Amino acid sequence: MRRFFDFLFPPRVDEAALSGVSDDAFLASLAPRLVPETRPATVALFSFGNPVVRAAIHEAKYHGSTRAFTLLALALTDYLRDCDDVGRRTSYICIVPVPLSRERQKERGFNQVEEVARRAARELDIAVHATLLERTRDTVSQVSLPRGQREENMRGAFIVSPKLDKQGRINPSHTYILIDDVITTGATLQAALDALRDEGALHIIPLALAH
Repeated sequence: MRRFFDFLFPPRVDEAALSGVSDDAFLASLAPRLVPETRPATVALFSFGNPVVRAAIHEAKYHGSTRAFTLLALALTDYLRDCDDVGRRTSYICIVPVPLSRERQKERGFNQVEEVARRAARELDIAVHATLLERTRDTVSQVSLPRGQREENMRGAFIVSPKLDKQGRINPSHTYILIDDVITTGATLQAALDALRDEGALHIIPLALAH
């Protein structure tokens, strides 16, 4: 029956790639490393060059795939569970997904990074603060821009939401895990980092699902 439906409605290439991967096989690709493009350096969990990882990122980002969300959340959970700051709970921990612009969020109907973060946070019993940061404008796509222009494109693109009351804003004693899906030059994560730091955040862990 499955083959019959696949014949009638052929799965996308990335969708097909994920359907044949077990949870354990996906986690076996987990290879956290520091990427020095941001200050502080960003932890990247996977290599974007891995075809299965790339398929998961694409399926999450462009198709809202539950399977992709689940696999990426498993990896994020696995990493954070062993992270000293999270495992020992040395301070209040909060995950901050990098936000989309209002237009992009409305167009897609979801923020793939937030979807992944919420699944991991439930497993770890830590908070997700999806409204802490706001994107001030819909920036030009970063893909075709050289490094210098990417930084200029993203400068001032995020602010800590002015709608929050004082208790909902930045607490210098908290640890903020700032997460995005892919890091290339680091311009997006750095702009989000700067916005948190400008409002008084002292402990920020930048993290990307892939590099």
